[in-house]
Order: sequence, then structure tokens, then C-alpha cells
Amino acid sequence: MDEKRAKELLRAERERVEGELAAVRGEGREEGDAQLPSGDYNDEGLYEDELAAGRVQDLERRLDRVERAEERLAAGTYGLSVKSGEPIPDGRLEAEPLAELTLDEEPGGGKRR
Repeated sequence: MDEKRAKELLRAERERVEGELAAVRGEGREEGDAQLPSGDYNDEGLYEDELAAGRVQDLERRLDRVERAEERLAAGTYGLSVKSGEPIPDGRLEAEPLAELTLDEEPGGGKRR
């Protein structure tokens, strides 16, 4: 994959992840929910807070992956497996710009029977 296309994909992914992070972090509970006792079994806000916290963790991990991909791009190793050094096909990088392994190297990847 050429460097220009890789930069476009990584920039778009960074913007998407950062936008989702901002949206999740910006979604606060309504004031009425804040008046319910913490841990109340009817406290829907508690469930929403836990769901949002999990989503933030997922997005932060994805942002870490974006940063690693940007570092690989700067080092000239983007598009190569971090495990074997084998090229990652362009089609895979188009579908998953943060791919660090070839499909065969992914857990559960490889040839299906």
C-alpha cells in the first residue's frame, strides 16, 4: 500500500475514534438519574455508566493501535506483519487499517476447513 493511502486511512480512523471518544465522554446522565441512590437495582444510569466506561476503554485501546500503526508508517514498516515481517495484503489494510498481522497469523485465522 502506498504511503499516501495509508496516511489517509490512519487519519480517518484516528478522527473516527477520537470523535466517538468525545461523544461517549460527553454523554452524561440526566440530573434526575443522579438523585437515585447508587447501586439501586432500578438505576438505569448505573448500567449506562458501566457501558460507557467499557466503550471508553475499547476506544482508548483502538486509539493506541492507531498510534502504533502511525509509528510503523513513520518507520517504514506499515503493512508488514509485526510477527513475521510478511506483507499484509492491501485489501486487508483497506478493511482494517490497524492490522498488525496477516490473516493467517491472527488467532482463529488461517485456512478454514
